[in-house]
Amino acid sequence: MILVNDLFLEGNEKKYLEQCINTGWISSEGPFVRRFEEEFASFVGVRHGIAVCNGTAALETALFALGVKNGDEVIMPSFTIISCAIACIRLGVKPVLVDIEPETWTMDVSQIEAKISPRTKVIMPVHIYGHPVNMDGIFSLSAKYHLKVLEDFAEAQGAEYHSEYSGGKWLKCGAMSDISATSFYANKIITTGEGGMVLTNNDESARRARSYRNLCFKEEKRFHHTELGYNFRMSNLQAAVGVAQLEQIERFIKIKVKLADYYRNKLSQIKGIRFMPAKPCAKSIYWVYAVELDPRLKVEAEVVMAKLKKHGVGTRPFFKGLHAQPALNDLSLFVNEKYPCTDFAADYGFYLPSGLKLTESQVDIVVDTLKKELAA
Repeated sequence: MILVNDLFLEGNEKKYLEQCINTGWISSEGPFVRRFEEEFASFVGVRHGIAVCNGTAALETALFALGVKNGDEVIMPSFTIISCAIACIRLGVKPVLVDIEPETWTMDVSQIEAKISPRTKVIMPVHIYGHPVNMDGIFSLSAKYHLKVLEDFAEAQGAEYHSEYSGGKWLKCGAMSDISATSFYANKIITTGEGGMVLTNNDESARRARSYRNLCFKEEKRFHHTELGYNFRMSNLQAAVGVAQLEQIERFIKIKVKLADYYRNKLSQIKGIRFMPAKPCAKSIYWVYAVELDPRLKVEAEVVMAKLKKHGVGTRPFFKGLHAQPALNDLSLFVNEKYPCTDFAADYGFYLPSGLKLTESQVDIVVDTLKKELAA
């Protein structure tokens, strides 16, 4: 089986884990947590990193840090993981959706302004599959309407965006907003198994994030609570793995980009399928190798994926839109809302094996198998 993802744990992970065990520092109080926070924040280019237990917790913590209140609204794409909506719901905040750009699968920024209301407080761009959102339009709306921006860059660690709004600078994902959130789940560019982080340049947002992830203990009076938080802490064991992974992140990104070029060249030989784009304004990290079928092939993604699985090729489906999630509709969210580009992507898109250990010969097998099945 050519897995859709495989772990790359060939650096100092074991060495640092042994240090944790030998010193007895395995909880969130251990020194690797602070080291990971500082080093990852430096990589992204912001002042503060606040490590948490997973990416969903990072989103919720970031929203709390921005000071959102019950009844506020957050604008996000429908084409994203349900974590983005859950983070809002747990804080009593309403998620408001826009569709995606059909080419990049990132949120369609041109639709945001029509969704802004007096209750809108935050825009949440989600960088998808390694490709940055068109952030210039968001920068403009943020300034015009005095809105905060929360980036979800779980799929774009190390990706960059060329901003005309910011004077033609290349800006790194995670550093383009008031606050950002990422995940270190096992399939991300770097992993801690589970884990996440909140990043910001704002001192007060960082203070609120650290408080929220630690049950809102008061610094001056520990067991006295004026706000409710959660235990979202990252352990020293997780952070030790994260530090070792971060030491290799530039190498990991080079591997991803090189394999993307190889995939693109191979897939160009197949009619009726398109590979993820490479727009001039973006330096994608190609977190996964996403493809979309031409509907004229008269076959949907789930059928092709099932065929590939029979031949030992792992795949994953695209997101099903938030507007089409029964659990959210049961909460009277997004009922009868239509997002056709999101639906199209969900029906015809999927991604191919994308692990860091993937070889060109395995890519050959994947592409040849896909070509045969589409021709059958």
